[in-house]
Amino acid sequence: MPKTPPNKLIIIGGVAGGASCATRARRLSETTEIIILERGPHVSFANCGLPYFVGNIIKNDQDLILATPETFKTRYNIDVRTMNEAIAIDKEKKIVTVKNHLDGTTYEERYDALVLSPGASPIKPPLPGIDLPGIFTLRTVPDSQTVKKWIQQTQAKQAVVIGGGYIGMEMVENFLHLGIKVTVIERNTNILGTFDPEMVTPIENNLRQNGVALETSESVTGFEKADTTLHVKTESGKSFPADIVILAIGVRPESTLACESGLEIGQRGGIRINDKMQTSDPNIWAVGDAIEVKDWITGEWAVIPLAGPANRQGRIAADNICGQEATFRGTQGTSVCGILNLTAAGTGASEKTLRRTGITYEKIYAHRGNHVGYYPGAKTISLKLLFSPTDGKILGAQAVSEAGAEKRIDVIAMLIQKNGTIHDLAEAELCYAPQYGAAKDPLNIAGMIAENHLSNLTPTVHWEDIDKESFLLDVRNQLSYEKKHVPNAINIPLEDLRTRLHELPKNQPIYVYCNVGQTSHNATRLLRNQGLQAKNISGGITTWLAKN
Repeated sequence: MPKTPPNKLIIIGGVAGGASCATRARRLSETTEIIILERGPHVSFANCGLPYFVGNIIKNDQDLILATPETFKTRYNIDVRTMNEAIAIDKEKKIVTVKNHLDGTTYEERYDALVLSPGASPIKPPLPGIDLPGIFTLRTVPDSQTVKKWIQQTQAKQAVVIGGGYIGMEMVENFLHLGIKVTVIERNTNILGTFDPEMVTPIENNLRQNGVALETSESVTGFEKADTTLHVKTESGKSFPADIVILAIGVRPESTLACESGLEIGQRGGIRINDKMQTSDPNIWAVGDAIEVKDWITGEWAVIPLAGPANRQGRIAADNICGQEATFRGTQGTSVCGILNLTAAGTGASEKTLRRTGITYEKIYAHRGNHVGYYPGAKTISLKLLFSPTDGKILGAQAVSEAGAEKRIDVIAMLIQKNGTIHDLAEAELCYAPQYGAAKDPLNIAGMIAENHLSNLTPTVHWEDIDKESFLLDVRNQLSYEKKHVPNAINIPLEDLRTRLHELPKNQPIYVYCNVGQTSHNATRLLRNQGLQAKNISGGITTWLAKN
C-alpha cells in the first residue's frame, strides 16, 4: 500500500462508491491526477429515487442528478469521462483500456492506483419473451425515463411487478399513485425476503386492502404478447395480463471486468476485498455493489447493495490509497422501505439467517405506540428483537409501523455496531415528549422484555413452541376474548386471576397471552409468585395473527 498519494488514480464507475472515493481522494491530495471512467451518461445520480420519478412524486429527472462532470471539474479538479467504458485491465503494466462510446475510439490510460466501482446489474433471466416491448428493469436514470415514456404512450392501466424486494415494492407504490392496478409475483412465500415472514404480514395485508394482487410462492416461466397486452406466464399455469412489466428480481455484481483481469471473485459473484477495500492485486481497490463484504453478525461473505456502505467503502478506499489508515468493519445490512403508509426497517441478522448459520439466539416481540397513547395520532410499532441467550448481545431487529420504525432501527443499528446488548437497550436514554415518544420508549420496553426473559423473571415462549396439548390462558377482558381468541384458550381476565387460581393446573406449564404481551407479563409474574409454571407468550395475539 502506498505511503503517499499516488500520481494518478483511475476510478471505474461513479455513483455512490466511485464518486465518494474520488472526492475524498481529492481532499487528501491536491497533486494526484484523478480520472473517473463512467460508461453511462451520468456519473452521480440518485438511483434510490428512480421509482419516485416514474410515479411523478419527483417531477424533474434532473433532480436525480447529484453532480455533473462540470461540477467535479470545477469543484474538485476531477476529470470525469461519461460514456467511456473500461473494457480491459493489464495489472502488470497498470494500464486500463477504455472505449469511448461517443466516437467509437479506444485508448489506454496508465494508473498508479485503480478503483473498481462498476456497481451491479439487474437480473434478467433467459425466459421466453423476456425481450418483448413493455418489459423493463429499473437501475439508471435512462431506465426511468424509458419506463415513464412507455406509461404515457400506452396509457398503461395494469402492471405486473416481478419480485417483492425493495425496488419492487417501491414500484408498486408508485404505480398505485399513477392509478395503475398492480399484480406482484414473488417466488418466495413472502415479500421483502430480508425480513422474517411474520413481520411483513401487515404490509401484505395493507397491499391487498389497497387492491394489489399478491401472488407469492409463484415463479414466472415466460411472457407472451397478444395485440397490445403482455401476458406473464407462471409455473402454476396462471397468466397475468399487463400493459407494463417491471423485472425487480434482484441485482448481480458487475464483476466481469475484474474476473477477466484475474482478480479474485467470491462464491457469490462479487469482487473479493480485504478490510482496506483492496482486491487480490495490491494496486487495485474495489467498492460498492460489485464487491463481497463480511456480514457483521454472521461473518459470512455477502453481497449487500446499499448506498450507505458504498459511500463508506469509497471513503475508506481513498484513505488507504492516499496513505491514511482506515478499515471497513463489514456491514449489518441496515435498510428501510416505505410501502404506502407503512415503513419496514431492519438491521443485523434475521431469524432465518441465524437459523441457517447455526447461531444460537433468542427473540422477543413488542407492539408499542410510537408515542404516548394520550397524545393524538399514536401508531403501533411492531418490533422483533433478536439477541444472544448468553450475554444479551443484540443480533438483529426488524420493525414495521406507520410512524417511528426507522428511528428505532437506527438506534439498534448503532448499538449493534458497538456490540451493544439488550441491557443497553433497556437503559437507553432517548428523546421524550408526548408527540415524539414515551418515558419508556418501545426500545426500552423491548430491552426490558428481553432482560426479564434472560433473568427468568418472566420467561417468554413463542407461538411455534406451543402444541394442541398446551394450557393456554387468555388474560384479556371477556369482550376481547369473545371478539377473537386462540383456539382452546381459557379466558380468565387479569383482574379475576387471583380469585380463580384454583382453576389452573399446578403441575403443567401455563402459557399466558394478551393483546401484545404487557398484561400477560403482569399475569405471568402473579402466577410465578404463586409457584405456578407460567410463561409469557411474546407479542400476544397480535403476533399470533401475523403468523396465522
